[in-house]
Amino acid sequence: MSPVSTTGSVIVTGGHGGIGRQCTRALLEGGAHVVVGSRDVLRARAALEELPSGASEVRALDLASLASVRSFAAELVRTVAERPPLRGVVCNAGVQLTRPDERTTDGFERTFGTNHLGHYLLIHLLVPQLVTPARIAVVSSGTHDPRQRTGVPVPRWRGARGLAEPDRDALRDEGPLRAGQRAYSTSKLCNALCTYALHERLVRERPGVSVNAYDPGLVPGTGLARDYPPVLRFLWLHLGPALVPLLRRFMHAQTGRDAGAALARLVLDPGLEGVSGRYFAGLEEIRSSEESYDRAKQEELFIESAALVSLAPDEAAVSVR
Repeated sequence: MSPVSTTGSVIVTGGHGGIGRQCTRALLEGGAHVVVGSRDVLRARAALEELPSGASEVRALDLASLASVRSFAAELVRTVAERPPLRGVVCNAGVQLTRPDERTTDGFERTFGTNHLGHYLLIHLLVPQLVTPARIAVVSSGTHDPRQRTGVPVPRWRGARGLAEPDRDALRDEGPLRAGQRAYSTSKLCNALCTYALHERLVRERPGVSVNAYDPGLVPGTGLARDYPPVLRFLWLHLGPALVPLLRRFMHAQTGRDAGAALARLVLDPGLEGVSGRYFAGLEEIRSSEESYDRAKQEELFIESAALVSLAPDEAAVSVR
Protein backbone atom coordinates (compact mmCIF):
# COMPACT_ATOMS: atom_id res chain seq x y z
CA MET A 1 0.00 0.00 0.00
CA SER A 2 1.23 3.51 -0.81
CA PRO A 3 2.54 5.65 2.08
CA VAL A 4 0.09 8.34 0.93
CA SER A 5 -2.95 6.16 1.51
CA THR A 6 -1.98 5.25 5.06
CA THR A 7 -0.31 8.33 6.50
CA GLY A 8 -0.56 11.21 4.07
CA SER A 9 -2.38 14.32 2.97
CA VAL A 10 -2.88 15.29 -0.65
CA ILE A 11 -3.72 18.73 -2.04
CA VAL A 12 -5.98 18.80 -5.09
CA THR A 13 -6.55 22.12 -6.84
CA GLY A 14 -10.09 22.29 -8.20
CA GLY A 15 -10.81 19.05 -6.36
CA HIS A 16 -14.55 19.67 -6.10
CA GLY A 17 -15.64 19.48 -9.74
CA GLY A 18 -15.12 17.46 -12.90
CA ILE A 19 -12.00 15.29 -13.00
CA GLY A 20 -10.79 16.87 -9.77
CA ARG A 21 -13.89 15.74 -7.89
CA GLN A 22 -13.44 12.19 -9.09
CA CYS A 23 -9.77 12.34 -8.18
CA THR A 24 -10.76 13.46 -4.68
CA ARG A 25 -13.21 10.56 -4.50
CA ALA A 26 -10.50 8.05 -5.40
CA LEU A 27 -8.03 9.57 -2.94
CA LEU A 28 -10.57 9.41 -0.13
CA GLU A 29 -11.35 5.81 -0.98
CA GLY A 30 -7.60 5.15 -0.87
CA GLY A 31 -7.42 6.51 2.67
CA ALA A 32 -5.77 9.86 2.00
CA HIS A 33 -6.59 13.09 3.80
CA VAL A 34 -7.57 15.48 0.98
CA VAL A 35 -7.20 19.24 1.00
CA VAL A 36 -9.24 20.82 -1.80
CA GLY A 37 -8.15 24.23 -3.05
CA SER A 38 -11.09 26.12 -4.57
CA ARG A 39 -12.21 29.62 -5.54
CA ASP A 40 -15.70 28.79 -4.25
CA VAL A 41 -15.33 27.34 -0.76
CA LEU A 42 -19.06 26.90 -0.12
CA ARG A 43 -19.64 25.10 -3.41
CA ALA A 44 -16.61 22.90 -2.81
CA ARG A 45 -17.80 21.92 0.67
CA ALA A 46 -21.21 21.00 -0.70
CA ALA A 47 -19.57 18.84 -3.38
CA LEU A 48 -17.43 17.02 -0.83
CA GLU A 49 -20.51 16.18 1.26
CA GLU A 50 -21.74 14.06 -1.66
CA LEU A 51 -18.54 11.98 -1.75
CA PRO A 52 -17.75 8.89 0.34
CA SER A 53 -16.90 9.74 3.93
CA GLY A 54 -13.26 10.45 4.54
CA ALA A 55 -10.89 13.05 5.90
CA SER A 56 -11.21 16.16 3.74
CA GLU A 57 -11.17 19.92 4.02
CA VAL A 58 -11.54 22.94 1.75
CA ARG A 59 -9.25 25.96 1.62
CA ALA A 60 -9.71 29.11 -0.45
CA LEU A 61 -7.47 29.18 -3.53
CA ASP A 62 -7.72 31.31 -6.66
CA LEU A 63 -4.92 30.38 -9.04
CA ALA A 64 -5.56 33.59 -10.99
CA SER A 65 -4.29 35.56 -7.99
CA LEU A 66 -0.69 35.16 -6.84
CA ALA A 67 -1.67 36.70 -3.51
CA SER A 68 -4.31 33.98 -3.08
CA VAL A 69 -1.75 31.27 -3.89
CA ARG A 70 0.63 32.65 -1.28
CA SER A 71 -2.18 32.94 1.28
CA PHE A 72 -3.28 29.34 0.62
CA ALA A 73 0.25 28.01 1.12
CA ALA A 74 0.80 30.11 4.24
CA GLU A 75 -2.44 28.84 5.78
CA LEU A 76 -1.40 25.24 5.11
CA VAL A 77 1.91 25.84 6.84
CA ARG A 78 0.19 27.51 9.78
CA THR A 79 -2.18 24.55 10.23
CA VAL A 80 0.29 21.79 9.39
CA ALA A 81 -0.22 20.06 12.74
CA GLU A 82 -3.93 19.61 12.02
CA ARG A 83 -3.47 16.95 9.33
CA PRO A 84 -1.23 14.01 8.36
CA PRO A 85 2.09 14.77 6.61
CA LEU A 86 1.80 16.26 3.15
CA ARG A 87 2.77 13.63 0.58
CA GLY A 88 1.02 14.69 -2.60
CA VAL A 89 0.04 17.68 -4.71
CA VAL A 90 -2.34 17.35 -7.67
CA CYS A 91 -2.29 20.39 -9.96
CA ASN A 92 -5.67 19.83 -11.57
CA ALA A 93 -7.60 23.12 -11.78
CA GLY A 94 -7.73 24.85 -15.14
CA VAL A 95 -9.72 27.14 -17.40
CA GLN A 96 -10.50 27.26 -21.11
CA LEU A 97 -11.90 30.63 -22.15
CA THR A 98 -13.61 32.14 -25.17
CA ARG A 99 -12.71 35.68 -24.13
CA PRO A 100 -8.97 35.91 -24.81
CA ASP A 101 -8.70 39.43 -23.40
CA GLU A 102 -9.35 38.25 -19.83
CA ARG A 103 -6.56 38.90 -17.36
CA THR A 104 -5.64 37.58 -13.93
CA THR A 105 -5.53 39.76 -10.85
CA ASP A 106 -1.84 40.34 -11.62
CA GLY A 107 -2.47 41.35 -15.23
CA PHE A 108 -1.46 38.14 -17.04
CA GLU A 109 -3.45 36.39 -19.77
CA ARG A 110 -5.92 34.41 -17.70
CA THR A 111 -5.46 30.93 -19.19
CA PHE A 112 -1.66 31.01 -18.93
CA GLY A 113 -1.82 32.69 -15.53
CA THR A 114 -4.25 30.16 -14.07
CA ASN A 115 -3.18 26.93 -15.72
CA HIS A 116 0.57 27.51 -15.48
CA LEU A 117 1.76 30.45 -13.37
CA GLY A 118 -0.56 29.82 -10.41
CA HIS A 119 0.48 26.18 -10.21
CA TYR A 120 4.15 27.06 -10.77
CA LEU A 121 4.14 29.31 -7.70
CA LEU A 122 2.08 26.85 -5.68
CA ILE A 123 4.54 24.02 -6.29
CA HIS A 124 7.48 26.16 -5.20
CA LEU A 125 5.68 27.08 -1.98
CA LEU A 126 4.55 23.53 -1.18
CA VAL A 127 7.56 21.38 -2.07
CA PRO A 128 9.36 22.30 1.20
CA GLN A 129 6.29 21.04 3.08
CA LEU A 130 6.31 17.63 1.37
CA VAL A 131 7.38 14.64 3.44
CA THR A 132 9.18 12.06 1.32
CA PRO A 133 8.37 9.88 -0.43
CA ALA A 134 6.08 12.42 -2.08
CA ARG A 135 4.51 12.92 -5.48
CA ILE A 136 3.32 15.78 -7.66
CA ALA A 137 0.89 15.24 -10.55
CA VAL A 138 0.31 17.97 -13.14
CA VAL A 139 -2.72 17.79 -15.44
CA SER A 140 -1.72 18.54 -19.02
CA SER A 141 -3.79 17.67 -22.10
CA GLY A 142 -3.48 15.91 -25.44
CA THR A 143 -4.44 19.20 -27.06
CA HIS A 144 -0.79 20.25 -26.66
CA ASP A 145 0.32 17.51 -29.09
CA PRO A 146 -0.35 18.13 -32.81
CA ARG A 147 -0.09 14.38 -33.48
CA GLN A 148 -3.30 13.73 -31.56
CA ARG A 149 -5.46 15.87 -33.88
CA THR A 150 -7.93 16.82 -31.18
CA GLY A 151 -9.56 19.56 -33.25
CA VAL A 152 -8.21 22.20 -30.89
CA PRO A 153 -5.72 24.67 -32.43
CA VAL A 154 -2.16 23.55 -31.79
CA PRO A 155 0.03 25.45 -29.30
CA ARG A 156 1.82 28.60 -30.35
CA TRP A 157 4.92 29.11 -28.23
CA ARG A 158 5.88 32.76 -27.77
CA GLY A 159 8.06 32.51 -24.70
CA ALA A 160 6.80 32.92 -21.16
CA ARG A 161 6.51 36.70 -21.31
CA GLY A 162 4.81 36.58 -24.69
CA LEU A 163 2.23 34.14 -23.31
CA ALA A 164 1.73 36.13 -20.13
CA GLU A 165 1.17 39.38 -22.01
CA PRO A 166 0.02 38.47 -25.55
CA ASP A 167 -0.64 40.99 -28.27
CA ARG A 168 -4.34 41.79 -27.98
CA ASP A 169 -4.80 42.56 -31.69
CA ALA A 170 -3.35 39.18 -32.66
CA LEU A 171 -5.79 37.41 -30.35
CA ARG A 172 -8.75 39.25 -31.84
CA ASP A 173 -7.67 38.46 -35.41
CA GLU A 174 -7.93 34.72 -34.71
CA GLY A 175 -11.44 34.93 -33.28
CA PRO A 176 -12.35 34.50 -29.63
CA LEU A 177 -13.16 30.78 -29.59
CA ARG A 178 -10.06 29.63 -31.47
CA ALA A 179 -7.85 32.10 -29.64
CA GLY A 180 -9.16 30.79 -26.33
CA GLN A 181 -8.63 27.19 -27.38
CA ARG A 182 -5.10 27.92 -28.56
CA ALA A 183 -4.30 29.66 -25.29
CA TYR A 184 -5.52 26.50 -23.57
CA SER A 185 -3.45 24.07 -25.67
CA THR A 186 -0.40 26.29 -25.22
CA SER A 187 -0.89 26.39 -21.44
CA LYS A 188 -1.01 22.60 -21.49
CA LEU A 189 2.27 22.52 -23.41
CA CYS A 190 3.62 24.69 -20.59
CA ASN A 191 2.40 22.16 -18.04
CA ALA A 192 4.45 19.45 -19.74
CA LEU A 193 7.51 21.67 -20.24
CA CYS A 194 7.43 22.72 -16.59
CA THR A 195 6.99 19.15 -15.37
CA TYR A 196 10.18 18.08 -17.12
CA ALA A 197 12.17 21.11 -15.96
CA LEU A 198 11.00 20.56 -12.38
CA HIS A 199 11.82 16.85 -12.55
CA GLU A 200 15.46 17.57 -13.45
CA ARG A 201 15.78 19.83 -10.41
CA LEU A 202 13.97 17.52 -8.00
CA VAL A 203 16.28 14.64 -8.89
CA ARG A 204 19.28 16.76 -7.91
CA GLU A 205 17.91 18.79 -5.03
CA ARG A 206 14.84 17.07 -3.55
CA PRO A 207 15.34 13.29 -3.85
CA GLY A 208 12.24 11.42 -2.90
CA VAL A 209 9.88 13.92 -4.55
CA SER A 210 8.62 12.85 -7.97
CA VAL A 211 6.58 14.74 -10.57
CA ASN A 212 4.63 13.45 -13.56
CA ALA A 213 2.27 14.95 -16.14
CA TYR A 214 -1.15 13.53 -16.92
CA ASP A 215 -3.42 13.68 -19.98
CA PRO A 216 -7.03 12.83 -19.07
CA GLY A 217 -8.08 12.80 -22.72
CA LEU A 218 -11.50 13.97 -23.83
CA VAL A 219 -13.76 13.96 -20.77
CA PRO A 220 -17.22 15.33 -21.66
CA GLY A 221 -19.44 16.54 -18.87
CA THR A 222 -16.81 18.44 -16.91
CA GLY A 223 -16.89 22.18 -16.26
CA LEU A 224 -14.10 22.87 -18.72
CA ALA A 225 -16.59 24.09 -21.34
CA ARG A 226 -18.40 26.43 -18.93
CA ASP A 227 -17.31 29.44 -21.00
CA TYR A 228 -18.50 27.97 -24.33
CA PRO A 229 -21.56 29.19 -26.29
CA PRO A 230 -24.85 27.71 -24.94
CA VAL A 231 -25.35 25.07 -27.66
CA LEU A 232 -21.80 23.72 -27.42
CA ARG A 233 -21.99 23.78 -23.64
CA PHE A 234 -25.25 21.79 -23.67
CA LEU A 235 -23.78 19.14 -25.99
CA TRP A 236 -20.64 18.88 -23.87
CA LEU A 237 -22.51 18.52 -20.60
CA HIS A 238 -25.47 16.36 -21.61
CA LEU A 239 -24.75 14.48 -24.84
CA GLY A 240 -20.98 14.05 -24.64
CA PRO A 241 -20.83 11.70 -21.62
CA ALA A 242 -23.15 9.20 -23.31
CA LEU A 243 -20.86 9.13 -26.36
CA VAL A 244 -17.66 8.22 -24.50
CA PRO A 245 -17.83 4.47 -25.45
CA LEU A 246 -18.08 5.47 -29.12
CA LEU A 247 -15.45 8.19 -28.89
CA ARG A 248 -12.96 5.72 -27.40
CA ARG A 249 -12.78 3.98 -30.77
CA PHE A 250 -11.29 7.07 -32.35
CA MET A 251 -9.43 8.97 -29.62
CA HIS A 252 -8.30 9.02 -26.03
CA ALA A 253 -11.59 9.59 -24.19
CA GLN A 254 -12.64 8.73 -20.64
CA THR A 255 -15.53 9.11 -18.25
CA GLY A 256 -14.95 11.58 -15.45
CA ARG A 257 -14.81 8.73 -12.94
CA ASP A 258 -12.11 6.87 -14.88
CA ALA A 259 -10.09 10.02 -15.56
CA GLY A 260 -10.14 11.04 -11.90
CA ALA A 261 -9.18 7.56 -10.71
CA ALA A 262 -6.24 7.43 -13.14
CA LEU A 263 -5.09 10.83 -11.90
CA ALA A 264 -5.28 9.72 -8.25
CA ARG A 265 -3.29 6.62 -9.19
CA LEU A 266 -0.24 8.79 -9.91
CA VAL A 267 -0.23 9.67 -6.22
CA LEU A 268 -1.46 6.40 -4.69
CA ASP A 269 -0.06 3.51 -6.73
CA PRO A 270 2.93 1.90 -4.94
CA GLY A 271 4.05 0.58 -8.32
CA LEU A 272 4.88 4.14 -9.37
CA GLU A 273 7.28 4.76 -6.48
CA GLY A 274 10.31 6.59 -7.86
CA VAL A 275 8.74 7.10 -11.29
CA SER A 276 9.26 10.73 -12.29
CA GLY A 277 9.52 12.99 -15.31
CA ARG A 278 6.99 10.91 -17.26
CA TYR A 279 3.77 11.62 -19.15
CA PHE A 280 0.69 9.46 -18.67
CA ALA A 281 -2.47 9.23 -20.80
CA GLY A 282 -4.99 7.60 -18.53
CA LEU A 283 -3.22 4.54 -17.13
CA GLU A 284 -0.65 4.34 -19.93
CA GLU A 285 2.75 6.00 -20.02
CA ILE A 286 3.30 7.64 -23.42
CA ARG A 287 5.47 10.33 -24.99
CA SER A 288 4.17 13.86 -24.94
CA SER A 289 4.62 16.19 -27.92
CA GLU A 290 8.05 16.57 -29.49
CA GLU A 291 8.01 20.25 -28.59
CA SER A 292 7.56 19.45 -24.91
CA TYR A 293 11.04 17.85 -24.83
CA ASP A 294 12.74 21.03 -26.04
CA ARG A 295 15.21 21.71 -23.22
CA ALA A 296 15.70 25.35 -24.21
CA LYS A 297 11.95 25.99 -23.92
CA GLN A 298 11.76 24.08 -20.64
CA GLU A 299 14.49 26.24 -19.13
CA GLU A 300 13.19 29.52 -20.53
CA LEU A 301 9.73 28.83 -19.15
CA PHE A 302 11.01 27.77 -15.72
CA ILE A 303 13.34 30.75 -15.35
CA GLU A 304 11.02 33.43 -16.75
CA SER A 305 8.06 32.14 -14.75
CA ALA A 306 10.02 32.78 -11.56
CA ALA A 307 10.41 36.41 -12.59
CA LEU A 308 6.76 36.73 -13.61
CA VAL A 309 5.49 35.52 -10.23
CA SER A 310 8.16 37.57 -8.40
CA LEU A 311 9.50 34.44 -6.74
CA ALA A 312 11.57 35.50 -3.74
CA PRO A 313 14.82 33.63 -2.99
CA ASP A 314 13.31 32.12 0.15
CA GLU A 315 10.27 30.91 -1.83
CA ALA A 316 12.22 28.94 -4.43
CA ALA A 317 11.91 25.26 -3.55
CA VAL A 318 14.50 24.31 -6.18
CA SER A 319 17.08 26.30 -8.08
CA VAL A 320 15.56 28.45 -10.76
CA ARG A 321 18.59 28.63 -13.04
